Amino acid sequence: MKTREVRKILGPVATEFTAMNTGSWRLERPVVDLETCISCGMCERNCPTNVITVTKSPKDVAFDMDYCKGCGICSEVCPQKSITMENEKGGIV
Repeated sequence: MKTREVRKILGPVATEFTAMNTGSWRLERPVVDLETCISCGMCERNCPTNVITVTKSPKDVAFDMDYCKGCGICSEVCPQKSITMENEKGGIV
């Protein structure tokens, strides 16, 4: 009679993830119009790489461009449409 071998399946080895520097492959970058921005924080909450910091006083929206991937989600979720995506070499997309 054959016995069935029981194998233990282990979970993922990495338990801590680190961000990778975007480098030169980003094609677009976000640009904020602070005149129309209402500092609601929607861009900050929806950023998949967590690189946006919104402050109300003084009003500012800062991006960590070393890690921004240029995905444009911040631009899409902005209720005021205060964020536009600009080509890395200049010019609005």
